[in-house]
Amino acid sequence: MARRGRTVGTVLVIVGVLVGLVIAAVVIIHQIPDHPPLPGEQRCVATAAGRSVAVDTEQAQNASIIAGVSVRRGLAPRAASIALTTAYQESNLRNLDHGDRDSVGLFQQRPSMGWGPREKLMKPVYASNRFYDALIKIHGWESADITRIAQQIQISGYPDAYRDHESDGRVLASVLTGQSPAGLRCLIRDRRPGDPAGLVKALHRTYKITPKRSGSVITISAKSGGRAWSYAQFALASAREHGVTSVQVGGRRYVISNTELSSWRAADRPIGGHTVRITVR
Repeated sequence: MARRGRTVGTVLVIVGVLVGLVIAAVVIIHQIPDHPPLPGEQRCVATAAGRSVAVDTEQAQNASIIAGVSVRRGLAPRAASIALTTAYQESNLRNLDHGDRDSVGLFQQRPSMGWGPREKLMKPVYASNRFYDALIKIHGWESADITRIAQQIQISGYPDAYRDHESDGRVLASVLTGQSPAGLRCLIRDRRPGDPAGLVKALHRTYKITPKRSGSVITISAKSGGRAWSYAQFALASAREHGVTSVQVGGRRYVISNTELSSWRAADRPIGGHTVRITVR
């Protein structure tokens, strides 16, 4: 019995040490600025062409706005790839109220360099539009090297740093512009009250569309399948902010889980292929 007691005690000590190491690792990771989301954290995962990118819910929402503005403007998906690659490097997809000298926002644009008033540059839709305004003035942006184009716009002191984020930017752009249907999955633990009116405003602000709303259900009739998927995945990326519980496009439906990254599944009642139905808590 004494030997068995010692064995059990040893096992408990080992388990305690392992748990302590795990907790310490989590604490250390959280002390690292802009750490990638951990497996159990609230997060979204974008998947396109066999590659996946994990972002937290704040990053997902900001990325969906950047991509959504490009869709509204009718730009090629490459525009969103360039913008997201740039924002990754400049702010890690966070709407920063500080930066080098007077730089602010997703793209770290400087009021003193003619980008616009500080308060407007802190608004993601405005900042994204200003970036695209500069982008489309560059000859050959549709096919030129992404890093070169990003540097030409930003004039950064680290001109090659954009290349580190190019692959992730491409994946997010493909998913959030609707080129990769059912490409976004999110785990949301928060159970905030639903805000359907806020989501309708966000969709209108980003895409300049007017969704129909009936209580907690929002319906959008898109002009194309690509736009439908962009609207749907924008709503999913905004799920934590607005209390979204499910999103459906045509015959595919996503139900948000608070325990796992669920999958897009066949809907019990399919709707039109260009129709988006969003249900809010």
